[in-house]
Amino acid sequence: MAGPGNQQPSQPSAKQVQSPRPVPPASPRPPAGSGAGSSPARKPPQVLQINKKEEQLKLEREAAEARAAAEAAAQRAAELENAVRASRGEAPVAPQRPSAPAAPSRSSGGDDELFDMSGFEGLTMADLLGPDDKRGGRGGRSGSGGSGSARMAPPQPERAAAVPARTVDDFDFDADAFLAALDEQEFVGTTGEVAVGTVVGLESDGVYVDIGGKAPGFMPKKECGLGVITNLKERFPRGTEVEVLVTREQNADGMVTVSARALALRQSWEKVRALEKEGKVLQVKVNGFNRGGVTADVEGLRGFIPRSQLQEGENHEALVGKTLGVAFLEVNPETRKLVLSEKKAATAALFQNLEVGQLVEGQVVSVKPYGLFVDLGGISGLLHQSVITGGQMRDLREVFGQGDRVKALITELDPGRGRIALNTALLEGQPGELLIDRDKVMAEATDRANRARSVLRQQEQSAG
Repeated sequence: MAGPGNQQPSQPSAKQVQSPRPVPPASPRPPAGSGAGSSPARKPPQVLQINKKEEQLKLEREAAEARAAAEAAAQRAAELENAVRASRGEAPVAPQRPSAPAAPSRSSGGDDELFDMSGFEGLTMADLLGPDDKRGGRGGRSGSGGSGSARMAPPQPERAAAVPARTVDDFDFDADAFLAALDEQEFVGTTGEVAVGTVVGLESDGVYVDIGGKAPGFMPKKECGLGVITNLKERFPRGTEVEVLVTREQNADGMVTVSARALALRQSWEKVRALEKEGKVLQVKVNGFNRGGVTADVEGLRGFIPRSQLQEGENHEALVGKTLGVAFLEVNPETRKLVLSEKKAATAALFQNLEVGQLVEGQVVSVKPYGLFVDLGGISGLLHQSVITGGQMRDLREVFGQGDRVKALITELDPGRGRIALNTALLEGQPGELLIDRDKVMAEATDRANRARSVLRQQEQSAG
């Protein structure tokens, strides 16, 4: 029987072989009395050599896979390059295969050489996607066992040249069509813009109006018109066409705020301004009073008549419900001030009976250095010193004095400012006749006025 000194060393287990860094098991210490040279032989170098070979095979497989991926990338880059050249009408070029290393030895370049992406420089996403998804050439790894010997077939030049080139003309969309599309989608809903829309919906607090924008405009109940509206369904049935004013531009949902009341107010102020310019007299009904005067509606606007501008200002409370003739004293849309006057209306009513070229008679009520003021029955006209006579006059009183009756021609009317320009020099037969025989000129004023009117018409034509 062999002693402990001749015992064979135990074989390494599979777990020990697969371990990256195996540790050999310690041999049992021999019993006392055995020889010193009979210890078992150890073979850790053999185990290390096996493990290093496995690592080397693993690295070679990874290198082969990396080379296959690099060649696939280079092949794809060549296909894209040929597609770009074909779209430009250029001849395709043969793809250049990446040079393989001389031996599968460990390269000093590392991943920079295995994953070279220089072939993708200058390419866009459209180039990477390719002009046609149905084209072949997408290669993968072939063969079995992942040996890294897979190669992709180079694309044929004829197939690459057959790819149709796509240009801007292929889209059939020019500048005129682009502008026409913009016109069709014209933005609506700018603040202050007047739009005509159709009622498309009703809510308890307002109305939805389609004005052709991204979303219908909303008109709050209080903005649906002048005055109080109690029943929106009767006033705005679906499909009703309504003209509105945009008061607020679109929000995040594309909806704008519109108002029929704001548009009606704007139009009312425009009408009132025109009436003021023409010097019109209006008939209004008094609907309220306060300590300073009375109020009345004018074209949907609230007008105020001060007590000082009333014929019966001492008892103005009794005027409620009565109709008065009024004229405009102040029209200011910015401050929303509309001031009326009953007294000025009497003057304005007289203006309506006057016209340029008309012969009027009045009494001199005031003598000023620049002319005479003549009362024409409730309104005053100015007879300027330059048009009293055609002769040389040292003093105005040489012709007319205060209290004298005067017949004169109207040469200018300004109802808005209440001004009337008079002229007596046109009634003279010869310049300075009024200085010599005033009574004769005044007696023949009616006949002379007919001749003077023709002179005025000639002056208007030459001035026009």
